[in-house]
Amino acid sequence: MQLVLTEEQELIAQTATEFVADHSPVSRFRALRDSADPVGFSRGLWKEMAELGWLGIPFPESLGGAGMGMAELALVVEAMGRALAPEPFMSCVGLAGQALFEAGSEAQKDRWLAAMIAGDALLALAYQEQGSRYDLCRVTTRAQRSGEGWQITGRKVQVLDGHVADALVVSARTAGQDGDSDGISLFLIPAETAGVEIERQTRVDDRNAAIVHLQRAEVAADALVGDLDCGGDLLESVVDRATVMLCAEMLGGMAQAFEMTLEYLKERKQFGVPIGSFQALKHRMARVFMEIELSRSSVMAATRAFDERSSETAKLVSLAKARCSDAYLLTANEGVQMFAGVGMTDEYDIGFYLKRARAAELTFGDAAHHRDRWARLSGY
Repeated sequence: MQLVLTEEQELIAQTATEFVADHSPVSRFRALRDSADPVGFSRGLWKEMAELGWLGIPFPESLGGAGMGMAELALVVEAMGRALAPEPFMSCVGLAGQALFEAGSEAQKDRWLAAMIAGDALLALAYQEQGSRYDLCRVTTRAQRSGEGWQITGRKVQVLDGHVADALVVSARTAGQDGDSDGISLFLIPAETAGVEIERQTRVDDRNAAIVHLQRAEVAADALVGDLDCGGDLLESVVDRATVMLCAEMLGGMAQAFEMTLEYLKERKQFGVPIGSFQALKHRMARVFMEIELSRSSVMAATRAFDERSSETAKLVSLAKARCSDAYLLTANEGVQMFAGVGMTDEYDIGFYLKRARAAELTFGDAAHHRDRWARLSGY
């Protein structure tokens, strides 16, 4: 496994970094928050990302994609993480889009996935429920037979970008009891379906989420995504891919927070000298730098494991998430500390990275969850 970028990957990384820096500085994220924007991101910029081919990186050319891998996708997401770009990349490309790609019917892919890749449709995955924590099998939402179709009732929480989704991929129990690994099915439900109510939420990091209420929502038989009662394994695969994408975003965020802090240490003077010359602060920044580099290696290993279909993929996903969760928190915490009092104010951008670090840590499983998962997968 080569943990270095190819010439093509270096070009992708450079292009993505330059584009995000020019079109999505952190000041844009601040303006969206301050204006209480009803969408929470830029539809125009989203369309530009589609035209650049970013939305189709992991999907085949037959659907309008680029036919590349997770290693290339991670480079784009890392660039977005540097500027806290709020576009629905994770919800569309990493979650709902991946679910359709892995198990959707040809009709579902042609209607929804191709439109998403072109930037003409927004998708979201509704799989979490109150009290489910990180257990993908804790599903109480029920899907019952209704004529030739299905009737779905339940409540989903923390649905990333659900408030703007044109269609939702929803997990529901079609057999068994809450907690069973079998008996979970996925359904593709247009947002305008009768019985579907979407309530927007804003998370602590000012990102978009939603609560989805399903009250006897009627869907046709062809709404089923994949095989009946086999959605549990599909969910695990999809969430693992999204977790690696999130790790790449976290990597970009912690790298940017580190650079911001480093620049401040060079500029801020105390006792007539830059505070970055103080040995204690040098040691702390050196530790942060090492943790970021270790995180980078773990993210690169996880992306290449996916692309190589390695048997160690699940373990490397958990390794990357545990490392990135700890490293991003450390970097952001140290940044706020070294900015001192002004770091606690809203005037400085470092606080945005601290909030994002804390929200990202809890998304798809925190460090403790993934250490435990890594241990179980390793036979401990």
